Amino acid sequence: MGLRSRVHAPDQPAASGLSDGRLVATYRAKLLEEIDLAEMSSLDLTERRDRLERVLGHILSREGPVLSTQQRALLIRRVVDEALGLGILEPLLEDASITEIMVNGPDQIYVERSGRVERLPLGFASEEQLMQTIERIVSAVNRRVDESHPMVDARLPTGERVNVIIPPLSLSGATLTIRRFPRAFTLPELIGFGTLDEHLLTLLAGLVRAKFNVIVSGGTGSGKTTLLNALSGLIPEGERIVTVEDAAELQLQQGHVIRLESRPPNIEGKGEVTIRDLVRNSLRMRPDRIIVGEVRGGETLDMLQAMSTGHDGSLATVHANSAEDALLRLQTLASMSELQVPFEALRDQINSAVDVLVQLVRHPDGSRRISEVAVLASHGREAFRIATVGEFAAEPMGQDGRVHGHFRHHPLPESVARRLHLAGQSIPPAFGVLTADAWLPVREAN
Repeated sequence: MGLRSRVHAPDQPAASGLSDGRLVATYRAKLLEEIDLAEMSSLDLTERRDRLERVLGHILSREGPVLSTQQRALLIRRVVDEALGLGILEPLLEDASITEIMVNGPDQIYVERSGRVERLPLGFASEEQLMQTIERIVSAVNRRVDESHPMVDARLPTGERVNVIIPPLSLSGATLTIRRFPRAFTLPELIGFGTLDEHLLTLLAGLVRAKFNVIVSGGTGSGKTTLLNALSGLIPEGERIVTVEDAAELQLQQGHVIRLESRPPNIEGKGEVTIRDLVRNSLRMRPDRIIVGEVRGGETLDMLQAMSTGHDGSLATVHANSAEDALLRLQTLASMSELQVPFEALRDQINSAVDVLVQLVRHPDGSRRISEVAVLASHGREAFRIATVGEFAAEPMGQDGRVHGHFRHHPLPESVARRLHLAGQSIPPAFGVLTADAWLPVREAN
């Protein structure tokens, strides 16, 4: 049964004289009167669910409202979901097409599918029911949420990223955001989605295998992690890879991978392990490559130093709206270190560490594309200069509401082509090579 059938159907049992939410709450209470969940702790989740469904089926047969077979099955599912799981969120978490679940108070539930946000005809019975669901989520990761701790950011054991913010900070009522991570896509699959073309794939594959340091930048929801994961799949087997993430999203398939994840402070405010702590520790682990899920602060300086001191081929993402903005943001983030490093020295660090910038964009129709691939042409402490080697030329949106266009390819600087050649990587004919004395079209990032 599809998701739309599941979310509309629960409104149907009107014969009971109770609203759907009150109906679920009523029979959840009746179910818990007849069974002790604590006594079922020795059973696995499937066995507990089966037993609750059987008991509830007997209750409905004995004193339940007149329902069709479909309505009865839906009611049983909703009640058991409330008793064991996350209630009305359970079917949403099972729908693979949903990448984000956004609950704005008890009456508004939105989801994101294929880059588009839509509101669902669902809601919690009350603010209290929503808070019970939130408490069930955060308690599973040993966290709590109340007026003294009104914000929680955590990862569920199943991998989803959860953010909670409640009153008085949230004026819209308790707000819950669950980000689900889809399976890892390969670069050939991303070609099918229109994210890049075959020529850019060949180029990016060569850059990763030739150990260029690559920064993937883009706005929120532009697909940075998806592309980072696809690029990391090009790293040769046998290299020792250390990944550092705020929430473990990457799904590397190589055999020699060490995954590190930051840890927030506990209820007493102790035990925090930051991204910076992990980046520094990773340098002591003899990595061939370091992959940082996203740089957001002082760890940027440590990452840049690693990139320029023997850890070539490292990858990272940064939140930025253009390739130029990405460089300036790296400079700003690196300055957040407790070390008082002059901006000119930080510029020198970035110019020596970063080789390639891959900028992503999310279009109004929800599609995600590489908007630019650029190489750094600046050196030392001079102002940032970048040269575009690939870009997406978008056309005006057509009647079909989709964004169309084509990828353009420009000659590679001779230094980049030489490095690819020495690493045994081919240069796609669509790009070509600029000779040493040819004028390189660059632009400054100010």
